[in-house]
Amino acid sequence: MAYETNDLTGTVVAITGASAGIGRATALMLAEAGANVVLAARRTERLDELVEQIGPDHALAVQTDVRDPEQNRALVAAAVARFGHLDTLVANAGIGMYGAIMDAEDDDLERMLDVNLAGTVWSVRAAVPELRRNGGGDIIIVASVAGMRGDSNEAVYAATKHGQMGLAGALDRELRREGIRVTALCPAGVTTEFAIGAGRTEGDPVLEAFLQPEDIAFQVLTCLKQPRRMRSTLWSIWSMAHDLP
Repeated sequence: MAYETNDLTGTVVAITGASAGIGRATALMLAEAGANVVLAARRTERLDELVEQIGPDHALAVQTDVRDPEQNRALVAAAVARFGHLDTLVANAGIGMYGAIMDAEDDDLERMLDVNLAGTVWSVRAAVPELRRNGGGDIIIVASVAGMRGDSNEAVYAATKHGQMGLAGALDRELRREGIRVTALCPAGVTTEFAIGAGRTEGDPVLEAFLQPEDIAFQVLTCLKQPRRMRSTLWSIWSMAHDLP
């Protein structure tokens, strides 16, 4: 007997940090699977290019700074106004920098805390009321293996990712009975523009051993295609080239 998976055709997915890397790859893969995607980021020119690539009938760009609660609410409102409802939030927006605890400027650390942790909270708070009205849905938080075990020279970044994992676990307990599944995806290194110039160098051969953005997009797709009777709460993803710590 064929295994029946969840059909994404016509579903509506809001993706933060959609202008590049994991967010962009996720938008393309979910659109290919039939979803309507609502693309959130600050760089509107990149979002507009992505809408053109996917097709404006199935994609909407909304300039969004996830640090602003009101802009997150406007993102959800735009999704509902365009497509009628919201099924999924992929909370993917994030920034990273590497260095010892005293190396970074206060403003840089504050921005990372605000984007990675507060920005996730604000996007979730914006989405939950609409997911409830929709009778259920999915929240996927793109965290990191750093949220499981922080390494040296990433203490504050790891703290934000631990915070995301704590948020995801508590939300699962809070929202599961309302039909809202919450997943924390925890990738190891991914070859993107993430942390380039802030601890990583473009063209560094070490990046060749990392995961690709499409690898994480595939995990998002897999979680969403699970039958509604099941959920994945925590998923760590590693390149075959990396040893576990």
